[in-house]
Amino acid sequence: MTTIHTPTPGAPRLTSLSHGGGCGCKIAPGVLSHILQHSGASAVVPPELLVGIETSDDAAVYRLNDSQALVATTDFFMPIVDDPYEFGRIAATNALSDVYAMGGRPIMALALVAMPVAQLPVEVIGAIVRGGQDVCRAAGIPIAGGHTIDSVEPIYGLVAMGLVHPGQVRRNAGAQPGDVLILGKPLGVGVYSAALKKERLSAAHYRLLIDSTTRLNTPGTLLAELPGVHAMTDVTGFGLAGHALEMARGSGVTLALDWPRVPLFDGVPELAAAGFVTGASGRNWAAYGHDVQLADGLPATAQALLADPQTSGGLLVACSADSARQVLDIFHQQGFAQAGVIGSVAAGAAQLQVRN
Repeated sequence: MTTIHTPTPGAPRLTSLSHGGGCGCKIAPGVLSHILQHSGASAVVPPELLVGIETSDDAAVYRLNDSQALVATTDFFMPIVDDPYEFGRIAATNALSDVYAMGGRPIMALALVAMPVAQLPVEVIGAIVRGGQDVCRAAGIPIAGGHTIDSVEPIYGLVAMGLVHPGQVRRNAGAQPGDVLILGKPLGVGVYSAALKKERLSAAHYRLLIDSTTRLNTPGTLLAELPGVHAMTDVTGFGLAGHALEMARGSGVTLALDWPRVPLFDGVPELAAAGFVTGASGRNWAAYGHDVQLADGLPATAQALLADPQTSGGLLVACSADSARQVLDIFHQQGFAQAGVIGSVAAGAAQLQVRN
């Protein structure tokens, strides 16, 4: 295995300064649900608020006029890799993904920077910020401001804003019986990150990790223009099973995944079998596993991979069967070579079935 360290001599490994990494830092779904139940409902819900917190969607959407709605979201986390520049790129890509997942086009971002300034050289912090700036430049938007604090652990992310036509907003609710499910990126980011933290990730697998987590989910903007696309979300910290369940619950349908068709990064099954699984995977399953029906004969690692936290993961799309080819063409034309059909939607209880 190749050891992949920070390129700054004398600086500590970024991942050694945090108790978690990437979207695996998310509060467990069960704990989050308990917190929100006791937080009280918002006293002000204007009619212009098209999407709020009701279905745990990817971003808020506020109608500005008949042709424009504002998409607003924020996302930040601790390092998932040791290279500061790549950490910044990953965090920024992940934050912008929520805008694309709603069908929006990013227009601006604000940076959120919390760093242990006594432990990290300013060059390292600068590289993190530069990574985020470069991703926003690739998305065609400015980082127009932000906020910085001195923190115990390194944290970086964005407040991301975008625009979408009110009639083209795509939510995680809206999947219809008869739809097919398409996933844009392979699974296994959490497994790769667990192996990286223990210095057991190969250089080739590290490159796959970086290439995927820094690939902007730009197909979302084009997919929202297709009438046959009924629901969309991105797969992040709660894993494929968790975000599929949010779609099932929001839509009032049953989602079924065909496990052999779910794309996985190279070497992920073997790494998972060797024990390179994040703690977040177990916490995720404890929170929602009771709503997942697993078929007999699935690989022993399937449960852990279904709950594997994905940082800057792929778009999960529910679309009519006759529009699936067009959806796949958009993914493939924009460089998402492993995007494919992974399941279907049926009438029934809000649950997830995993078929062998």
